[in-house]
Order: sequence, then C-alpha cells, then structure tokens
Amino acid sequence: MSDKKTSRLRRARKTRAKIAGLEAVRLSVHRTPRHFYAQVIDAASENVLASASTLDAGLRKELKYTGNVEAASAVGKLLAEKAVSAGVEAVAFDRSGFRYHGRVKAFAEAARENGLKF
Repeated sequence: MSDKKTSRLRRARKTRAKIAGLEAVRLSVHRTPRHFYAQVIDAASENVLASASTLDAGLRKELKYTGNVEAASAVGKLLAEKAVSAGVEAVAFDRSGFRYHGRVKAFAEAARENGLKF
C-alpha cells in the first residue's frame, strides 16, 4: 500500500524522466504547508541557476503568511525576475508530483506573467 508522499514521488520521477529526455532547463517546485520553494536547474550540469522561496528575507517582510496562494505568486514573480536576469527564458515545469492547482498554479501563472516561458 502506498501513501500520499510515495505516490507523489512516483509521479515526480515519471515527469523528471521526460524532462531529462528533453535536456531542457528545469523549473522545480516544492511546497510544504508553511512554505513554497522553487529552483531553476540547468539540464547539463545540474547547477541551480536561480532560486526563490518564501524564506527569502525580502518576501518574508512583505508577506503576512507564507503558506498561501498570495505567497506562491510572490515567489513566482521573484523567481521569474531572477531567471530572466540569469539569461533563462524557456523552462520545463517540474511540479514534483503536485497537482496543477492552488499554490502551484498561482506560482506558474505569476512566473509566466513575469517573463518565463513553459
């Protein structure tokens, strides 16, 4: 019998295998009940090109609560700005097995509005 986390990680492995075949820059997200994290990872060297989370000092000051849709949108905006300044425009979206709904959807839409293509 599998639990929620095992199922999510199984879905994540499947997605990451497809993205690895594309050899595209990967936009990976992770969410917990309290925080939201995102990284832009280079396909060839697996180096992190840009990262943002609700733990960033600038975001923590302006956000009242870090585990909601508003916070995820702010992380998406910040990450898109960092990625574009690092020279990344197109990415493959790695949801890490999370459904495209709620905070993940808000993050993705904010990142698209601020210059990332996926």
